[in-house]
Amino acid sequence: MTFKTNRRTFLAGTAAAVGTLAMPPVLRAETIKLDITHYLPPTHGIEVDMLRPWAEQLREKTDGQVDFEIHNVSSAYGRLDRQADQVRAGVTDIAFGLAGIPRGRFPHTSVIELPFVVEKAGAGSRALWELYTSGQLGGEYDGFKVLGLMTHHGALFHTVDRPIKQLSDLKGLRIRSPGPAVNAMLEFEGASAIGMPPSQIYEALQKGALDGVATTWDLVGAIKLNEVLKYHTDARVYAAAFYIVMNPKSFEELPANAQKIIEETTGEAWQSQMGPWWDKWDAAGKQDAVDRGQEIIVIDDATRDQWRQELEPMIDSYLDSLKKEGVENPHELYETTLELVQKYSNS
Repeated sequence: MTFKTNRRTFLAGTAAAVGTLAMPPVLRAETIKLDITHYLPPTHGIEVDMLRPWAEQLREKTDGQVDFEIHNVSSAYGRLDRQADQVRAGVTDIAFGLAGIPRGRFPHTSVIELPFVVEKAGAGSRALWELYTSGQLGGEYDGFKVLGLMTHHGALFHTVDRPIKQLSDLKGLRIRSPGPAVNAMLEFEGASAIGMPPSQIYEALQKGALDGVATTWDLVGAIKLNEVLKYHTDARVYAAAFYIVMNPKSFEELPANAQKIIEETTGEAWQSQMGPWWDKWDAAGKQDAVDRGQEIIVIDDATRDQWRQELEPMIDSYLDSLKKEGVENPHELYETTLELVQKYSNS
């Protein structure tokens, strides 16, 4: 599917001719078509449970005045590293993207991706949204209409040949990573952090270019990684951050009623659903591993605390490095993030 140069289309009635006389065309309501992009397969829950139902909701609530086309990884607009750029440039209207890629674009946001900050998607997503709405993420989303910010559940290490039972087991492995905070953690433990879009992970694991991947059960299931993986270490070690952003001009050109509906159905309305959604999305990938008889190593809370202490020098170093990227008080932001995640974990 290719984008039209003019994405705003009009629906016009036809004229009926009577004898030699033709009636003028009867204009019907304008239909505004918005393009939504993401970098995942069309079977992923982000599209199936989130984007498609939301688009249909807006279509119904505006009586068809606003329509959507969703473009996934298989389209020309599905590149992971271009989601935000396409929206900013006005090539597309709305995008779901991974905050950590490309590196350095959202340094304030990356704090929530540090080890052992987030265990549950609901608490992480609500904390991240509050950081944004309270102005604590700097100006890194300037130029966007932000519809949502969220995290997934605490992620796992998935490997082909070596089970990860201690952090030291990562040494020497090539692990696919979703962003700079996770890169820093892996490199601190002697692993090589490899940036790679989801569409390339399967082949890289199959051919030995990767030894493993740091990600959630949902992505493992969505791109069938259990066909090549053998071990899964459930340490809830980090949570990646995501954004859904809209081109401000696209938003401003909408009728007032459509703007109001978008405001009412995004932001906080999405945050409350992230926990249940990720429970659902993770379940399929995990069950597939169980059905295949693969080894799942569950790291208990006491061991997680030990790992957290082991990684404290890496966390401090990473926070210090953010000052060069324009984060004025990274250590304060980190403490605030921990407090907010804890607040929403208890609510």
